[in-house]
Amino acid sequence: MIELTGVDKIYRRGPVAVQALHGIDLTVASGEFLAITGKSGCGKSTLLHIIGGLEAATSGRVVVDGRDLTSLPDPDLTRFRRDRVGVVFQSFNLLPLLTLEENVALPRVLQGTPYAQARAEAHHWLVEVGLEERREHKPHQVSGGEMQRAAIARALINRPAVLLADEPTGNLDYATSSQIMDLFTRLNREWGQTVILVSHAAEAAAYAQRVLRLRDGEIQEEITKNRKPQPSS
Repeated sequence: MIELTGVDKIYRRGPVAVQALHGIDLTVASGEFLAITGKSGCGKSTLLHIIGGLEAATSGRVVVDGRDLTSLPDPDLTRFRRDRVGVVFQSFNLLPLLTLEENVALPRVLQGTPYAQARAEAHHWLVEVGLEERREHKPHQVSGGEMQRAAIARALINRPAVLLADEPTGNLDYATSSQIMDLFTRLNREWGQTVILVSHAAEAAAYAQRVLRLRDGEIQEEITKNRKPQPSS
């Protein structure tokens, strides 16, 4: 489903070259829950962004959902990111003047879906993440955990091939973080959603079926579990 071969990423700052990733080889199966962890600056977010087509690899091959991202023309890559990748960020990235339902509906509206249909689909996903009663609230009227659940619903509305989560619990307390991680686990177990999580927190990474530890842009260690973790509640 996802296959990276010999992926390097080099950032250039004038005459200085910084190599963020070194020859990454990685395969992720459809329906897998993978966590990528490591210290700040180890390359984990860069790796996630390359998988999602948000950044281009300097060299190597990146195949996601049958598409070679390294050879896609820009218009096709834009459509791929829009239609086949869901992304959840640490900072939620909800539009403050829109309700939660309008925020969740926005990706479908941008696809050209009729507004009423997009709102109905958004309502469905807000029910799935337990926010039906908050759908007419604006982001400033709900908690951080509720904003993150809305962001997850927005990432899921296009039924992406892969859901990418970049430090999704970084701004949340322990109890709320556990609720968010339980939600990712349920989506993976019940919906078969492929999830790739980046986190420096061992507690979050422990929910995944497989954990990759990065150090200095290389895979240092890989831990595979025998079964999917059960939600804590």
